[in-house]
Amino acid sequence: MAGTSLAQQPPLPPRLSPTPAPPPSAPKLVPPPPVKLTAAEQARLDASVAELERLVSGLKAAKADPDLVADVEIYHKAGSWLQQFPEEFFTADDVKAAFRVLDDGIARGKQLASGQAPWLKTPGRRIHGFRSELDGSMQLYGLRVPESYDGVKPVRLYVWLHGRDQKNSEASFIDREMKVTQSTSNPADVGQIQLDLYGRWNGMAYHFTGEADLFEAIAQVQRRYKIDPQRILLRGFSMGGCGAWHIALHHPDRFAAAEIGAGTWPRRSQMPGFPPHQQGTLRIYENILDWSLNAFNLPIAGHGGENESGLSSIPAAPPGTPTRGQLESSIKVREQLATEGFPSEGDPYELRAKGTPSVFFISKNTGHSTSPEVRGKLDAFLKLHGDRGLQSPDHIRFVTFTTRYNRSFWVTAELLEKHYQRTEINAQRLDGGKRYQITTRNVARLVLREIKQPAELQLDGQTLRVKPAPAVTLEKGKAGWRPAKALKGLVKRHGLQGPIDDAFLDPFLLVRPTGSPWNDAAHRMALRMLDRFDKQYAKHLRAHPRTKNDTDVTPDDIAKYHLVLFGDPGSNSWLRKVMPKLPVKWTQDTIQAGRFSYKPADHLLAMVYPNPLNPGRYVVLNSGLTAPDSELRGEYQLPRFGDCAVLKVEEKTDFPDFVMATLFDEAWRLPSELT
Repeated sequence: MAGTSLAQQPPLPPRLSPTPAPPPSAPKLVPPPPVKLTAAEQARLDASVAELERLVSGLKAAKADPDLVADVEIYHKAGSWLQQFPEEFFTADDVKAAFRVLDDGIARGKQLASGQAPWLKTPGRRIHGFRSELDGSMQLYGLRVPESYDGVKPVRLYVWLHGRDQKNSEASFIDREMKVTQSTSNPADVGQIQLDLYGRWNGMAYHFTGEADLFEAIAQVQRRYKIDPQRILLRGFSMGGCGAWHIALHHPDRFAAAEIGAGTWPRRSQMPGFPPHQQGTLRIYENILDWSLNAFNLPIAGHGGENESGLSSIPAAPPGTPTRGQLESSIKVREQLATEGFPSEGDPYELRAKGTPSVFFISKNTGHSTSPEVRGKLDAFLKLHGDRGLQSPDHIRFVTFTTRYNRSFWVTAELLEKHYQRTEINAQRLDGGKRYQITTRNVARLVLREIKQPAELQLDGQTLRVKPAPAVTLEKGKAGWRPAKALKGLVKRHGLQGPIDDAFLDPFLLVRPTGSPWNDAAHRMALRMLDRFDKQYAKHLRAHPRTKNDTDVTPDDIAKYHLVLFGDPGSNSWLRKVMPKLPVKWTQDTIQAGRFSYKPADHLLAMVYPNPLNPGRYVVLNSGLTAPDSELRGEYQLPRFGDCAVLKVEEKTDFPDFVMATLFDEAWRLPSELT
């Protein structure tokens, strides 16, 4: 079939639908028109950034404490990003705020150069920076440190996810953080430190980069402050509520409790019309309903205002559909828990999901906010579960759809029978750990931890005996469950299961081609895609990703990073090296995906796969995050390409359509409908 057009080829099976799903509705962000700096203001901005760069360089040369240098360098980042994106001066007040921030940063740099760091000694608001492992960028967070903190006794940590802000540059965030304000969102002081996550502007609502930043920032605070690891609690409201639902339900064993207010809920995974490769991945990133069962082991306080009027869902509900605004998120989760067998009971304004530790509040006569009455109940909820701390439960109910999110306390679904299908574990530890009763669904390999004594294991009706061990791994065969053998060959496992977008949850390196391309038009489009991703990432996700020429990539890079290779096997030497080990063939004459062939002059291959040069990392071909720009500051992102796609080459295009897209099977092979 090489050389034939798509129209001349056999009909495509449904999985290979050549028409992407229509772009979803998303909140329209219409920031005010930017303010243009005067010549004097521009000169002051440039001078301030240059002074901060000089101070940071001097501190690094003097081998000052890297954490403290980061606390200065984040001010340089705030100024330099305003140089790159001057449209982020939205009002005259933004200009004044930026200069206040830069002056504070310069003062900080001079203090540190003299051996002082007074910002560490004053209780209240603090700004810290950290170097992101994800992309090598400098990122920031705010802290609220109580007067009672002495650095000796471990304290609890509240993690706060802010709501949508159309003007949330680094400088604006710093300026706002340093202003002490009172509002109904502020929790009662019980001696906690609160981490206010920047989350990269609107941070994809704490998905992808926002999710990575959350856990990196928590780790940074734990390293720099005395934090009780069993008493970390999650909080979020509005867009932060969207993020908190995602984080809490995907990581049910990471927090002692979660307070989640408002937030839109995603409808796309409940809607028809998506090709299977998209429908499946929607179950990972945006469908809070399918993950609601994980509230069984994580205390959640969902809440919202009685008179909420904001956008209730993405896409928006059809005209005339009754909704309760952003209160719908907690309503939908509560209703799904009832469907799972945990109906709510109690006062309509304070409903408890029977059989779970979760509660749902409604603030009377309140819009997009929290009433003082409910704020008091939320404070009591946070204190109760902060006092109890994170505890390993004897009964676990866990649901997942991917090995990316595959763990709850002492159980892990290490391998699935089929990705994107509902996967469940119902595990009980009885008689002080002498007996276990476990049922599973769609689990192919199961890991159990905390086995402290010999135990009898009832697993899907089968009886097994297990010995004490830090971890016991079992696999399902034709005859039932048995002790697992070492994994051999390629399988979809945690952090190596796709889709393409999954590669951007871990450290990655973009690799630019320098060789002679096979096809000039395809090569030019690959370079446009690389350039677009860098610009898109810088504007929306506040970093220029690590990038190297293919000639400069080292063995250390291969060991540390997912390699994101742009070009073709002629232009990119690393793509040429890995191509023979990939399931799709790419020659000068054809791109061959099973029984389908495409002209390389008119098509480009995009895919994700375990790197043949280091199977513990991905290799990605010709793709960054696959969602459109409009979704990078929205609540939910649509992964467009699955694991593998053939893209249509068009001049001047840097965001191409696909003519074929699919998901590999559990052994990273092409699906049967292609072969």
